[in-house]
Amino acid sequence: MNDIRIMNFKEFITIDPNKRFGRPIIKGTRIGVNDILNWLANGMTKSEILEDFPELSEEMIDASLFYVSSR
Repeated sequence: MNDIRIMNFKEFITIDPNKRFGRPIIKGTRIGVNDILNWLANGMTKSEILEDFPELSEEMIDASLFYVSSR
């Protein structure tokens, strides 16, 4: 059986016109979804991102990926 998981990215991502020029960010931080995507694209692993940014969780990284893939 395939494990298909639907993620409610709104639990983790917000758009606030007063933060990061209204670009999507992780709730409670100023870390942008694009920041996470750039780190991954440049070869960082999820573990490395979590080590550098302990305010993030793996679910937040997954929510960023899901958010972008749903656009």
